[in-house]
Amino acid sequence: MLSPFLTQVMDPQKGAISPYRLSDILHISISHLSRLTQLHRNTLTRNPESPEVQQKLGEVARIVAIATELVGDQQRAIIWFRHQPLSGFDNKTAEELVAAGHTDAVLEHLAMLNDGVYA
Repeated sequence: MLSPFLTQVMDPQKGAISPYRLSDILHISISHLSRLTQLHRNTLTRNPESPEVQQKLGEVARIVAIATELVGDQQRAIIWFRHQPLSGFDNKTAEELVAAGHTDAVLEHLAMLNDGVYA
């Protein structure tokens, strides 16, 4: 079963995460989303169903979905993702870490928070 956030960003006709829906919900441009996912803007928009694009979009969507479950509010999770400095990561935001290729570190941080570890 998909989380409510993943349902919102999925294109039901294509059965894939829509870059347009994801960027709209995150309140960022497609260009910003392309930098965040480290994909060229044309690749992101012309081939949104490709495995590489879906993997990168899925990483971002997964982080926001988990954060939404933890804080209980989607808008607060998005604000956390985009603006909250993470002390254990040189005060970079989750968004900055993802853009730098450290998605695994953000997911690990969320897992620690879920387990009750203060991070």
